[in-house]
Amino acid sequence: MKRLSIGLRLTLWYLVIFALGEVVFGVGMWFILRDSVFDMVDDDIETQVDDLSNLLATQANDVSVSTLQALMKEAYGSEHWGDYLAIYTGDGQTLYQSVFLQSNSLLMAPQAVQKTIYTSREIRGQHFRFTFQRLSSNGRTYVVEAGLPADDAFGTLRLFRSYLFWFAPLLLLIAAGGGYWISRRALAPVDALVRTARAVSGTDLSTRLEKLHTGDELQRLSDTLNEMLDRIEAAFSRVTQFTADASHELRTPVSLIRTEAELSLRRSRSQTEYQDSLRHILLEAERTSALIEQLLSLARADSGRETLQLHPVELSAVLQGVADAWQQVAAIRDLRFSTNLPDSDAWVAGDENLLRRVADILLDNAFKYTAAPGSVSLSLEAREHSAAITIQDSGIGIPQDEQGKIFERFYRVDKSRTRAQGGNGLGLSIAQWIVSQHHGSIAVESRPAEGSTFRVELPTMASPARNPQPA
Repeated sequence: MKRLSIGLRLTLWYLVIFALGEVVFGVGMWFILRDSVFDMVDDDIETQVDDLSNLLATQANDVSVSTLQALMKEAYGSEHWGDYLAIYTGDGQTLYQSVFLQSNSLLMAPQAVQKTIYTSREIRGQHFRFTFQRLSSNGRTYVVEAGLPADDAFGTLRLFRSYLFWFAPLLLLIAAGGGYWISRRALAPVDALVRTARAVSGTDLSTRLEKLHTGDELQRLSDTLNEMLDRIEAAFSRVTQFTADASHELRTPVSLIRTEAELSLRRSRSQTEYQDSLRHILLEAERTSALIEQLLSLARADSGRETLQLHPVELSAVLQGVADAWQQVAAIRDLRFSTNLPDSDAWVAGDENLLRRVADILLDNAFKYTAAPGSVSLSLEAREHSAAITIQDSGIGIPQDEQGKIFERFYRVDKSRTRAQGGNGLGLSIAQWIVSQHHGSIAVESRPAEGSTFRVELPTMASPARNPQPA
């Protein structure tokens, strides 16, 4: 079964609520009008009853029933409102009863009237309002049955009821049209968003949803979806760029390996020549293996599968181990390598192998781009809540406009020298990811021909308690 559209469902709900509102309003107004018109008739009856009460109050205490009967007949026999009047003594004797009430009296027993009652009756097709009251005057009790025609009041109620029955459906129909128009107008931005969203495809993520200026939930939805599309496009672009760059980087060593092998097989060669060819092939294979390992690390990092084993790590000891390994490289390349690693505790919650890798990456870059007899330095500074690792070199430096790009994958500042030096533009990207996973930051300061300074800041932790020595 096909589900109704949101616009139609909103219209139906609007109609149901509007119809309930009409019913409640109509019934409420009908009761209010009925009470109002009945009150006006009852006020007129009450005025006549007050006149009767005043008349009875002028009579003596010992006046006889016959005298009262004659008085009532004289007073009300010729008056119009007396046509619907009956007066009884407290014990049920009739003092006055109009001709109309003689045949249509509503009062069965005067003694039964204990409080004032107002009621509506229809007699011979005519509507009346009656009251039944007990009056006390000069120590005597009387029971009064008084009424007035109420056709005008009931006519007003019938007219009002007919207006309700005629105009309520008309208003409901108008409300249906207005509700549908309002719902369509309110949901028009949604249709625009749907049309634009359908235009977004896997090959074109640059399309954005229509910018709304409604200031409501739909505008926030549109802005949120556009922000989501921005993130998706950026992620898609990174994946596309990563795939293209990885393919390009892998194509070069594979081509070199293939070319070297083809040249070796083209004609017979000496053992030395074959060894040279195999050495070149092995070198490219090692470079390719290193590249693949870096690509896998980045892929695992992007997918969230690269997990860090965080333990208390003493940075000074880790960096000292890294520095010892690079001393021989510095001697081979005729570079001055100095360290400033104080013995003060600088503990961080981290993965020791990954932190060592960050230092290796930064030192590798420093040695690559520093010509002999240059210098490279490694230092550690323990601060109140952080530790700063600084690696400084006197190499070629980085232009100002290139410094914001060096952490991008496969980006190289000196593209002409990188291949010979074994770089592929992934080291700094990996270093930045490792530092971010340790909730730290990495920054660079550099000037062309003056060298570069990389600074890594990591949050520190309290020194772990030493295990007690056994006695």
